[in-house]
Amino acid sequence: MDLGAFSISLAVKDIQASREFYEKLGFRIFGGKQEDNWLIMKSGDTLIGLFQGMFEANLITFNPGWDQNAKDVAEFTDVRQIQQHLKDQGLELQTEVDPDKPSGPGHLVVVDPDGNTILIDQHR
Repeated sequence: MDLGAFSISLAVKDIQASREFYEKLGFRIFGGKQEDNWLIMKSGDTLIGLFQGMFEANLITFNPGWDQNAKDVAEFTDVRQIQQHLKDQGLELQTEVDPDKPSGPGHLVVVDPDGNTILIDQHR
């Protein structure tokens, strides 16, 4: 099972200050819109999402169907397959993929034993 591209999504208080901080660490803007209070910063294969006012806490994020450059990959594990696998493993999901949509974009949320939120967010 391939979960796709990995990133950390940070709930930030001041997106400009966070942007400047991560730029000093060598990250550059890879995507997003600062005026909409979100940016994706990249350094090598490392992705950090900065989100002001969108999430209450930091998230671990996976994007099925994408590589670390947000490019489509030919073969990937669909988020609905991942959801079924997690349920088969006895995990409780906080948010589930819409069962009426058999393909395409969708997301699910699961929380690990330490309370860390994991977002599996498929865009294609």
